[in-house]
Amino acid sequence: MRHIHVVPGLRLRFAGRDETFNEGVEIGLIAAQLASGIAEFTMTLAAGTLDQARMLATNMGYRLHVTTMDDAAVEVMFLTGSRRPKLQLVCNNPSYAHERNSSA
Repeated sequence: MRHIHVVPGLRLRFAGRDETFNEGVEIGLIAAQLASGIAEFTMTLAAGTLDQARMLATNMGYRLHVTTMDDAAVEVMFLTGSRRPKLQLVCNNPSYAHERNSSA
């Protein structure tokens, strides 16, 4: 029996249901999130659901980015709109940065 990730930290199991039912629940959860207009969200899905999730996302104006994948599950991020990359300043020499800031 597989766990279905509803939201981070909340998983459900449907005893006695087959894999087709589980995939239908996952696609329904994705469709609800996409319809809500959230700019970005992440979900863990069965690997077999990925193609249908990608098609649904594309048709609803989202991009799908796979963040992790194994034989059974895949974690995907759904994004909408044009997004600039999140930049972070990285200093390779921390002592130089400290000296530079203290001399100013």
